[in-house]
Amino acid sequence: MPLKMAIVGRPNVGKSTLFNRLAGQRLAIVDDQPGVTRDRRETPAELAGMKLLIIDTPGFEDVHDTSLEARMRQQTEQAVAEADVALFIIDARAGVTPLDERFAELLRRSGKPVVLAANKCEGKTGDNGLYEAYGLGFGEPVALSAEHGEGLSDLYAGIVEAVPGADQQVEPEKEVEAPFDPDAEDPPEIPRTARLIIVGRPNAGKSTLVNSLLESDRLLTGPEAGITRDSIEIAWEYEGRTIQLVDTAGLRKRAKVHETLEKMSTSDTIRSIRFADVVALVMDARDAFEKQDLQIADLVVREGRGIVFVISKWDLVEDPDALAKALREKAQRLLPNASGAPIVFLSGLTGKRIDRLMPAVLSNFTDWNARVKTKDLNDWLRHVVERHPPPSVHGRPIKCKYMSQIKTRPPTFVLMANRGEHMPEAYKRYLINGLREAFDLPGVPIRLYVRQGKNPFADKS
Repeated sequence: MPLKMAIVGRPNVGKSTLFNRLAGQRLAIVDDQPGVTRDRRETPAELAGMKLLIIDTPGFEDVHDTSLEARMRQQTEQAVAEADVALFIIDARAGVTPLDERFAELLRRSGKPVVLAANKCEGKTGDNGLYEAYGLGFGEPVALSAEHGEGLSDLYAGIVEAVPGADQQVEPEKEVEAPFDPDAEDPPEIPRTARLIIVGRPNAGKSTLVNSLLESDRLLTGPEAGITRDSIEIAWEYEGRTIQLVDTAGLRKRAKVHETLEKMSTSDTIRSIRFADVVALVMDARDAFEKQDLQIADLVVREGRGIVFVISKWDLVEDPDALAKALREKAQRLLPNASGAPIVFLSGLTGKRIDRLMPAVLSNFTDWNARVKTKDLNDWLRHVVERHPPPSVHGRPIKCKYMSQIKTRPPTFVLMANRGEHMPEAYKRYLINGLREAFDLPGVPIRLYVRQGKNPFADKS
């Protein structure tokens, strides 16, 4: 098992920068503004061969009321409670502050092993703060520069000293995935791991929904709009299946996004969509399917991800039957490219009807991984072409020869036809809608490419 390490400290000491450095990629949003990180975030990492599960945490604030800062403090305390070791970061340039001292006392009471690191030690500007760190009582501090990657070997030594045996780990055996073959006698099973991304406009109830699914206060929630900034990934077991739940920052209209921090949050959300399996688009029941919701849905479909529409705050609706009918009609009319996508009406706050979400997600995920045998595909193609042949272009007919599926996730098909480059878009849509109906793939993006064979006489004069 990897060593679970919480990276903790007061705001703006470089926790997220070190988190990204250890992860080997830019996962957490980093900015000079204090208090950027609000939820704790986990990811696997490796340090000189040592396997780690690192947790990025909000900056520690000594607040105990009902404010956002107090809720962020609870996230940090929970991370320390879950971790095997705490990596306590101070800013060497600022030296040891009273808040550092109060946090050090909290770590001592936790009973967890602590590795003390003084960040921003590049050059000589951090020497005084490095010497002050000895007074916190955690032994010799590790001199770091997370921005420049300096001091990581000393950090490795500090972790091994705090947790003996941390460098002695066994590699688990990796499973080999079977190659894709749609005509196999026993096609490969649907993957047991699904990546579910929760997206929507700010204050639509995304984090509340995730907490309700997890049955815990894992994510920060509250009346403030835009609490979530990073895309927070959480591993969750549902009926024997691993679900990678990802909560994201709310997406506003591009014209309203001016601050650099919000631009980074938006980019992080869009990146999460591109790596999704299924996207749950969460909308407030009182203003669902607004223009911004339609743009988000269009992005999801263009990226080839499965989509489930989630109408939240259903406990506030006075006439649910009439509104549900109206929203279904609206979705069908405004989003024909996501025809048949599941619509789930629920309340994340009360848990009402929340048990309907995951069956809809897993059904969509199964369809997204659908494999159609070539024989069945071509039997269907002959039938639809006989019923409605392609139109002639410039007085010459287009003849469909055969079709095959070349990949899943999403289902992707290639149609071979003479004069394929002249195939009208309307006829392609007709075929896609027919595929969706014939093979029961509602709400799943389907990609269809039309190709033509090489003309052997084209180069001869």
